[in-house]
Amino acid sequence: MAFTETATRPGPVDRLRDALPKLVLSPTVAIVAIFVYGFIVFTFYLSFTNSRILPQFGWVGWQNYENLFRIRAWDTAVTNLIIFGSLYIIICCALGLLLAILLDQRIRAEGFIRTIYLYPMALSFIVTGVAWKWFLDPGIGLEAVVRGWGWESFTFGWIKDREMAIYTIVIAAVWQTSGFVMAMFLAGLRGIDSEMMKAAQIDGASTFALYRRIVIPQLRPAFMSAFVVLAHMAIKSYDLVIALTGGGPGTATELPATFMYSYTFTRNQMGIGAASAVIMLMTIAAIIVPYLWSELREKR
Repeated sequence: MAFTETATRPGPVDRLRDALPKLVLSPTVAIVAIFVYGFIVFTFYLSFTNSRILPQFGWVGWQNYENLFRIRAWDTAVTNLIIFGSLYIIICCALGLLLAILLDQRIRAEGFIRTIYLYPMALSFIVTGVAWKWFLDPGIGLEAVVRGWGWESFTFGWIKDREMAIYTIVIAAVWQTSGFVMAMFLAGLRGIDSEMMKAAQIDGASTFALYRRIVIPQLRPAFMSAFVVLAHMAIKSYDLVIALTGGGPGTATELPATFMYSYTFTRNQMGIGAASAVIMLMTIAAIIVPYLWSELREKR
């Protein structure tokens, strides 16, 4: 009996082996807890203080949030986000689905074409913004090239136009992300039961009806995933805007992320900047939390 208890009792080596993963991961967990979640909580706190250029701890309650919604630049940023986010999500999903359906036809050089579509996603948004800034600049970009070919009346100065500049952000963002959305939809298409498709074709279903009634409904998880990813990217868009337009002309392409940076680090109104950051976080949480809840519910 004593021999059995001694044999089943874990020794020092076994205990060390069991504890080793926790020891290895504990510094990373501690760093994430402090520098991610800790600073999120700190930002919440700052949004209720009178912080300016440096954090202060004078409690002002909801005053920063009230002031935030009185600032015209914040209204502009929210309006631009609605325009940019709506067009960005819709166009990316439509273009990504179209490209995925095209590649799903088992065309030649599929791997090469898929790589080309996905390549923009490998670039940083800074590189994308700078490249599209050069391309859209009337002095050296598309307008200058077309006029050099002889079409002197051609104009394409959206990047300098206050009314149209926000759409240049949409163009650049769609160019970079639509290939990623295509990959998500292509994975969904490849997971659809081919026997169901063949049965529908035998029953006389047209190609349009096949996609409308069978294919697209089964891509609901891919649509939801694409929506969540694209909405998250739209809300936190900063580097693309800074590289492409700098938020201009004026505040024509101001977004909440650029507003937050400007008021926190340039205008020295950290309390208002923290309040805008909290609003952005709550918006992202309002999108991601229901999605995660529905996914966990389906798995159960």
